[in-house]
Amino acid sequence: MLKSIEGNFDNLEVHELLIKHFIELRSVSPEGSTHVLDIAGLKDPSIKFWSLWEESDLMGSGALKFLDKEHGEFKSIRVNDKFKNKGYGLKIINHLINEAKKLNIKKLSLETGSGKFFMPARKLFVKCGFEVCEPFSHYEDDINSVYMSMLINNN
Repeated sequence: MLKSIEGNFDNLEVHELLIKHFIELRSVSPEGSTHVLDIAGLKDPSIKFWSLWEESDLMGSGALKFLDKEHGEFKSIRVNDKFKNKGYGLKIINHLINEAKKLNIKKLSLETGSGKFFMPARKLFVKCGFEVCEPFSHYEDDINSVYMSMLINNN
């Protein structure tokens, strides 16, 4: 059964997963085009972060940044290696969408890389209903980034 814990940055497994996520995304994104947040960045008051567990195993993580009262941005979506390629990315995204609904968010956006490394993520976001859009919030046109958004129904 999927268990969600908000915050939980002090958990060693969560900490290690986020460090790995940060290092890996930094390694595959050109300087100036990396928008991954470190742990300190995820602790910003405008962000809600969840670790997701399958029984006692850390399955992954995801965060929602409030851009305004009704617009949120996905951040730090990560599937633990043990759970990759088994549909758990979809579970994380669905969890984040459900949390956004509870918070009365009406629009979700995200930024991801345009390179081959990010292709599985882009395909998953499209499968979940996201569409490519113009840069939002503080983002600017960048050949290394793809911006996506979707409207959600809070009913």
